[in-house]
Amino acid sequence: VDYMHPEVGVKTTDATLMGRNYFNRASAPETEDFEYAEERAQALADAAALKRLAVDYMHPEVGVKTTDATLMGRNYFNRASAPETEDFEYAEERAQALADAAALKRLAVDYMHPE
Repeated sequence: VDYMHPEVGVKTTDATLMGRNYFNRASAPETEDFEYAEERAQALADAAALKRLAVDYMHPEVGVKTTDATLMGRNYFNRASAPETEDFEYAEERAQALADAAALKRLAVDYMHPE
């Protein structure tokens, strides 16, 4: 059971027992080169940035947070000077097409369920 908890120190009463850590001694070889450490840190930073982008993409309801006072945005769709997105004629045609579709659906339901 002691091997499942390595954080618990070894307790002994024998004064002649000793141990040596071969991994943290001064003469131990480097376990990771500086270049590999930098590359690993860069890969982790890229993964974190990609995760942030994925979260921002999947949750557009979360607002954009910035500390730069010079940044601004403009909504070109809802401004007062924006051109109308749908003409009156097209709106009437669309309403007529939807009414026709609703009438056809009522007829289809009545045909399939005559009771």
